[in-house]
Amino acid sequence: MDPYTIIKSAIIIGDFEPGQRLTEEALAIQLNISRTPIRKAIQQLESDGLVTPFQRRGVIVREFSLTDIRQIYDLRSILESMAAGEAALNCSAENLKKIIETNELYEKAIAKHTQSDLTSIQNIQQTNQAFHEAIFEATNNEHLRFHIGKVIVVPLIFRSFYWYSETKLLQSLESHKTLIEAIRNREPERAKSAMKEHILQGRDYVFANEDKINRELWRGEKND
Repeated sequence: MDPYTIIKSAIIIGDFEPGQRLTEEALAIQLNISRTPIRKAIQQLESDGLVTPFQRRGVIVREFSLTDIRQIYDLRSILESMAAGEAALNCSAENLKKIIETNELYEKAIAKHTQSDLTSIQNIQQTNQAFHEAIFEATNNEHLRFHIGKVIVVPLIFRSFYWYSETKLLQSLESHKTLIEAIRNREPERAKSAMKEHILQGRDYVFANEDKINRELWRGEKND
């Protein structure tokens, strides 16, 4: 795996926390590679908006405010609903198979979920992401996929599944099934509507936990 992907993944899952300083030297030692590919990876992460320069001494992992998160969820609702509509129009049999299979993995991850188990939560997060990416792939629209990729990573940093109740997880699963049905039946407007509702429900659930968000992410406290 290339250093860009490794570092980006570490940011997404929280191994590198918001506000943490990263240097070429330390990363090169940690990954046991030369500083040149590390430097290129950091430049790409800066372009992605995931890190910012720090006093000419490396970079820091970007911190996102609640306003940032809200705006990005709203942008996701626009871009991903467009993707769902295009997937309903362009989805091949192979694409549909992949969408269904990734959702089955998501359902299994939910069934095995334990609230206090970090690995369990990450598995849900990863299988959910795989489902959404399968839909983006089905659009056959590389430009749309590129722009979605620039915004979708931020809610992952936010790790919203940490606050999902069992009821909310099952609601999310039902939303996925509605999306699959709309895509299978080639109903673009229904698919767009279902995806928009799905994203905004996620946004609203996250902000219903605003106090917990502030405690755990920006004050450094652990899950209760």
